Amino acid sequence: RGRRRLRSQRPATEANQKLVMMMAKTQRLSWLLLGLVVVAQVACGQDAYVKSKTSGPSAPTLDYLAAEDASSPSTALLGASSEEQAAWDDAALQTSPHLFVERNGTRLQTTDGKAYRYVGMNYWYGANLGSEGPGGNRARLLKELDELSARGITNLRVMAASEGPNTEPYRIVPAMQTEPGVYDHQVLEGLDFLLAEMGKRGMRAIMCLTNEWAWSGGLAQYLVWAKYAKKIPYHPPSPGGSWEKFMHFTSHAFTDTKAILMYHNHVRFIVNRVNSVSGLPYKEDPAIMAWELANEPRGMKYPDALFDWVKNTAGLIKDLDPKHMVTIGLEGDTIDPAYNGIDFEKLNSVEAIDYATIHIWVENWNWYDPWRPAASYPTAKKKALDYFQDHARRAKKIGKPLVFEEFGMSRDADTNADRYLPTTTTEWRDRYFEDMLSWVCLLGKDPNSAVVGANLWAYGGNAFEGVNKMWTPGGLWHPGDIFTGDPPHEAQGWYSIYSRDNATLAVIEKFADCIAPDDAPKPPHLVTRQRQPRLGQRASGSVESFIAETMDEP
Repeated sequence: RGRRRLRSQRPATEANQKLVMMMAKTQRLSWLLLGLVVVAQVACGQDAYVKSKTSGPSAPTLDYLAAEDASSPSTALLGASSEEQAAWDDAALQTSPHLFVERNGTRLQTTDGKAYRYVGMNYWYGANLGSEGPGGNRARLLKELDELSARGITNLRVMAASEGPNTEPYRIVPAMQTEPGVYDHQVLEGLDFLLAEMGKRGMRAIMCLTNEWAWSGGLAQYLVWAKYAKKIPYHPPSPGGSWEKFMHFTSHAFTDTKAILMYHNHVRFIVNRVNSVSGLPYKEDPAIMAWELANEPRGMKYPDALFDWVKNTAGLIKDLDPKHMVTIGLEGDTIDPAYNGIDFEKLNSVEAIDYATIHIWVENWNWYDPWRPAASYPTAKKKALDYFQDHARRAKKIGKPLVFEEFGMSRDADTNADRYLPTTTTEWRDRYFEDMLSWVCLLGKDPNSAVVGANLWAYGGNAFEGVNKMWTPGGLWHPGDIFTGDPPHEAQGWYSIYSRDNATLAVIEKFADCIAPDDAPKPPHLVTRQRQPRLGQRASGSVESFIAETMDEP
């Protein structure tokens, strides 16, 4: 929990020896045992890995963010004296920023050869939250990064792009790129701030560079900028909107030369950026795990054009930045790969693509009915596991690691409560996460499997504090609302995982701990909490025994 990767670099310093002495004085045996692991590593010379235009009203703030501890350091030791805390912080500052994540066959590892496996989150709005402009709230961001890190959730998939203009509907506002080549520097600096703070906590980011869907502008906006069309034929919830018409429209972003050039200009701009907060070039920042070409690109009638787009863009990124991994951002086959123009194995076999991804949406794909969970869940679970295991086998076949990059479930809809309210129960969601993550852990720890990690959808953090005041459950997001885990075009509260969802987070934390390499050290926790009982929870026993018990389930 709250893991740090360690690497040998220099001999013990006076500050490190001081840390050993002070940690030895603590009277809390549990902290002593965990602390000695870290101290012993440090004493041996090992260092913890540390990974233009604006508009609109100022962002609202939440009352709790005014608390004095809103920006407290992520390395806070519970029960530690100020002297002990200072020594711990001093040791944390002497950290090595030189451990990148890389591919080794079908596994991931850090550059010292240690296995890298994880259970993380989607946190797509992190750059906007890190901005000092409209929509930004750095105190909330720091608090949420601390919450995630304390639970061992240290891998976040974030948007490293959003396309304007800010007057368009159903999308993130303010946009990072308001016009071709024109950037909102407060949003860019928000991304800088996010990466710098993630690095301090040993967290890693998957940087998504554009979007199939319109909620961040995405590929469709590039087509308008390229003058392929005058306007975007929006998908739902736009009145009269059609998913099919929108997808076919967007697929031309893989054939239009000018749109591709504009997108590649953004890729160059971001990959070559120097962080304004840390001073570290993005290309030299191990807090970035990978560059992702797009969120869920679909070739539709142009699968060959999508293949060329993937090959050329991935090659461009590798030329610019050979230290970081590259992935596509595919959903996998989807429910109809031929119609959607996706060849999972061919696309992921591109040499410059380091690992494959899949997304599973049991409700969106009509596998699961939230109003009939008991009747529909067994089928949904079987289909989800079949999809996951089939893609794991095929990723192994082509020699690439696999990340289960998006999956989520709504709150309970069979309880006569509003399923978009943060107070509504999550028993079926927790069961689903338990069922899927048990297989992620099982296959992740199998050296013959390609599975290396998962990112759940999506962290809404402390947005529950503003419910019915700063956002509307079940409604769409509007400029001036605070960000939840649900994109602007979707019902707010649909898939959000909040910091108060202790039962859900306990499941995620358990499997983050389960899948992590055995030699990963555990620093002291930042917070304490009581685990809440959840549906079907075993009273005792290890994660491994739980997995063994469920192996015969469909």
